[in-house]
This record gives sequence, structure tokens and C-alpha cells, in this order.
Amino acid sequence: MAQNTNNYGLDIFGEALLDYQQERYTEDIKTFSSLDEEDSIPLPHLFRSYSKMPELEKKALKLCKGKILDIGAGAGSHSLYLQKKGHQITAIDISAGAIETCSLRGVKNTIHKNILNYSETKFDTLLLLMNGIGIVEKLSNIDTYLKKFKSLLNPMGQIILDSSDIIYMFEQDNDGGYWIPNNVIYYGEVEFTMEYKDNKSDPFGWLYLDYNTLKNAAESNNFNCELVSEGNHYDYLARLTVKS
Repeated sequence: MAQNTNNYGLDIFGEALLDYQQERYTEDIKTFSSLDEEDSIPLPHLFRSYSKMPELEKKALKLCKGKILDIGAGAGSHSLYLQKKGHQITAIDISAGAIETCSLRGVKNTIHKNILNYSETKFDTLLLLMNGIGIVEKLSNIDTYLKKFKSLLNPMGQIILDSSDIIYMFEQDNDGGYWIPNNVIYYGEVEFTMEYKDNKSDPFGWLYLDYNTLKNAAESNNFNCELVSEGNHYDYLARLTVKS
């Protein structure tokens, strides 16, 4: 069960998920980012069935094997699908409300914890979908996270993740280059704020990684990096394995 249930103003995401799960759905989460104007996260999308998942996610789920950790599990849709397929799956999320939602939906194994603080068990597959690598926040943190992920893998284990190259969101000049502000260290670093039912989150970082940057970071941390598939809009699915 969730902790601090009287203080969900600090867990915008979890509050919204619980409202939807408990049939109190009246609005979606509003998002404000450093790149564009107001947008939203449709709550029904977070509770979607396998048939409504994008093809990249379906491919990712088919690649899962052995003991699986769903990192940033959210409402638990991926965990539920894998569990129903007979996989040994654990959902982990930093949001107490998300983990309570996972439990209410029937996910058997859940952990409410920051992944950087988890070390109890090793897994055969680490799954980070819906741009789950975004939890890294800034490119400068990627080594810390990749080292952590490696410590959680069994021999022959794998990391399955998707992300997007958001270069398309920047203006392009006549020579084919892109106008990126001088104060931006890496163009995939975005700052978000979420708002839900008059509660507003603190700003937080979210990272979008182009494939070449992911590959370079992976290789510098002794991972093989495989481009499994590319989507229709700058998105891709990748698989990382530890070099022997």
C-alpha cells in the first residue's frame, strides 16, 4: 500500500493513477516543459491493454526473459501483461501511488523505491518502457545509472528500453543544422512540471536519448548496444547486454 496517502500533493502522478483506478477519473495530468507549451498525459493511455500498445512496446515485451524488473512501472500495464504470460515480474516505481495502483490491479511483486537505492535482487531483464530511461534526468547521470543497472543483472542479462531523438523539436536552418540554445548541454534534457487537480509538482528533469548517444554511453560502460527496431517518429527500441 502507498505511504503518506494524505500528502499526495507531492505525488502528482500517483494521485492521478489512483483516481483513475478507483473510478474517480475527471481529468488528465497537465504537463509543462522547457521545450513546448502545455500538454497532457491521458490517464486511460496508462491503463491500456496489450492490443493498444505501440508496436515497439509489443516487441520489447516479446524480448523479455527470465526474472524481470519493470523500472518505472507506472500503472503496471506492462507488468500485468508479462505476469499473465507466466513471467516472474517485479514492478518498481518511485511513486507510492503508482505502486499502490499496480497492486490494486493485480501485480503480485511490487517495490516502492528509487532504483538507485535498490540492490536486493538480480534480474535477467531490466525493462524501461515509455522512455523509461528518462529517469536519468541529465546526460551527465547516464554512467551512474548504467553502472547501477549492470549491478542488477544476472550473467547473460539484458536491458530493454525505448526512447526518442527529439532533435525534430528544434528549428532547422537551410544547411540542415539545428538551432539549439547555447545554454543547453544536451538537447535531449527536458525540464517538466506536472499539474493535476490544482496540485503542481516541483520541476524535474527527463532525458530523451538519441540512439547514437545511448550507444556511445553503453559502450563506454562495457555494454553491447543493439538497435532492435525504429518507430515512425524518431523513436526506437534498444537492447543492451554486458560485454563478455
